[in-house]
Amino acid sequence: MRAYTRTMQHSEIELKFCVPDPREFHARALCGGFALETPRTLERNALFDTPERRLLSERQVLRMREYGGAWVLTHKRPPAGNDDSSFYKERLETETTVSDGEAMGAVFVELGYAPVFRYEKYRTQFTDGEGTLVLDETPIGDFAELEGEPEWIDRALERLNIPRDWTFTDSYGRMFLDWKERSGSSAENMTFDEIAVRETVGAR
Repeated sequence: MRAYTRTMQHSEIELKFCVPDPREFHARALCGGFALETPRTLERNALFDTPERRLLSERQVLRMREYGGAWVLTHKRPPAGNDDSSFYKERLETETTVSDGEAMGAVFVELGYAPVFRYEKYRTQFTDGEGTLVLDETPIGDFAELEGEPEWIDRALERLNIPRDWTFTDSYGRMFLDWKERSGSSAENMTFDEIAVRETVGAR
């Protein structure tokens, strides 16, 4: 996640993979030539959509994110002609900082959108000056994500000693639904409080 002070649009190309041990991976990233850009910080996200989930059906995302005291509004959509057959996940992303995310969310509600999914993670961000590596500690597991040009992603995987067949392109929404199916959880959002409460109640 870049900290923009004005609206910007760019092509986002990324891959995710699981991280068994966040502490070990943090050290591996530093040894692999990455520098710490943002220390471990709680990130809160809300996805907005219409009641009939129009954006989801069109493979679009409208997201409000709070990270490190800043609010970022993001819209994502597939590039024209993209059929998702690429090994990498590519989206055309437009985002801008806003001063009051809660007020912006209220505007969306007035326009017919509502927060349909909330998710949280502790994100640590690294860079090597060419691309971005993030470590995400979520309520359903720990993951890393590489964002940059495909050639750079391939080189970064080699530097981190991550096999290509460990990588995937699922969104956190998709990952959460898969986790719910495996775990039988009744949680509706991927937040630390909700999952902890639902799992505690279910264990009684």
